Amino acid sequence: MRMKDVNQHERDRSLSCTSLADGTIARESVKIPRIVIHAFCDSADAAAAIEQAAADRLMTRTHVAVQLGGIVTATELYQNTPTPDVVIVQSHLDPQAYLAGIDRLAEVCYTGTKVMAIGEVNDISFYRELMRRGVSEYILGPIEPVLLISSVARMYGEAYSGKFGQVHAFIGAKGGVGSSTLSHNVGWTIARELGSNVIMADLDLPFGTAGLDFNLDANQGVADAIQATSRLDEVLLDRLLQKCGEHLSLLSAPAALEATYDVNEEAVEQLIEVAQKSAPFLILDMPHLWTKWAKKTVVAATDIVITAAPDLANLRNTKSLIHVLRHARPHDPPPKLVLNQIGMTKRPEIKVNDFIKAVDIQPTACIPFDAHLFGTASNKGQVVAEASTKGPAINAFREIADAITGRQGMKRRNTARFGLRNLLGRAGRKPT
Repeated sequence: MRMKDVNQHERDRSLSCTSLADGTIARESVKIPRIVIHAFCDSADAAAAIEQAAADRLMTRTHVAVQLGGIVTATELYQNTPTPDVVIVQSHLDPQAYLAGIDRLAEVCYTGTKVMAIGEVNDISFYRELMRRGVSEYILGPIEPVLLISSVARMYGEAYSGKFGQVHAFIGAKGGVGSSTLSHNVGWTIARELGSNVIMADLDLPFGTAGLDFNLDANQGVADAIQATSRLDEVLLDRLLQKCGEHLSLLSAPAALEATYDVNEEAVEQLIEVAQKSAPFLILDMPHLWTKWAKKTVVAATDIVITAAPDLANLRNTKSLIHVLRHARPHDPPPKLVLNQIGMTKRPEIKVNDFIKAVDIQPTACIPFDAHLFGTASNKGQVVAEASTKGPAINAFREIADAITGRQGMKRRNTARFGLRNLLGRAGRKPT
């Protein structure tokens, strides 16, 4: 529909400009489709803010072009050029001039194009006039990147927001630090103790251990899903999943070396998108590598959990990962850190507090080394909680599951004796 053919629902909306500027959508529920956005700005600051928003992980499916010129430039361009999915116009014009410019822009906008207006006028009558003309969103300047992203998501409604599961990527700072074991146990804990459906995807195609940890035969689950990109949907994905309990399903790795696995980043992205529609939580067991597809997958995740052991190589790699992820995800919280294998016999270690100070992140959990418990579970094809129902590792898995899901309703048992505070206390200092 053209902008002038606004429906009655849009005419009747009466939220104030201030409340629109304050309203945001939770980042974990945002899913923006593959769209083209053109932005036209009178202000260089506004253009810079839109470019910052375009670089956000939530906007990876979009193509955004920004240029100076405001409403006049947009109208002139679309005299002879088709309009994209979304047109953003930012201007310092007074109300009457702004509305007149929107009227002219409406004459050249194609059916289906959504228009987002950014201005300096904080007036409910002006806002209603914009809505009457079919403008999808009005944002009171100055514009903030996070607000712009939530506004784009809001324009596409519940079809693209709030119906997708959270993606949690687990990656080790170094090989052998227990990132895979941690991801399997946390996924099992979410499914078992929260009663939420979880899909576990083992993305270490040649060497993945998820099948072993859940005592399942290795299959081509992940490989088949990646190779079937053009026809992958929720029905096919369900056929590829292996059940590990009432609420946990596994997409296992082939764990075979007869073939090589050159992973296409678009194929992994498609797999994640389909899996997000099938379960509220998707756990990615990432291999210890830093290819283009692996970096893109980690950066795009809802949450990232870095597992590290307390030695120098882990410290260096953890700092590098945190630095890269903070720059790649400026509007997201920092990744979560789990210190694992603490107190390994006869191994010199960096003290927990020194490690924390160096990386400048408080760990979500600290897990003491327990060769017998973890070794027993691994050799029996069990998660740790099946081998033992008590101990600091079990409580740590609950703490991590609680932290990444944002749920506070998990029943905790004996948590006062173990966990991060207790370990730091043993080190002689309280956490800062």
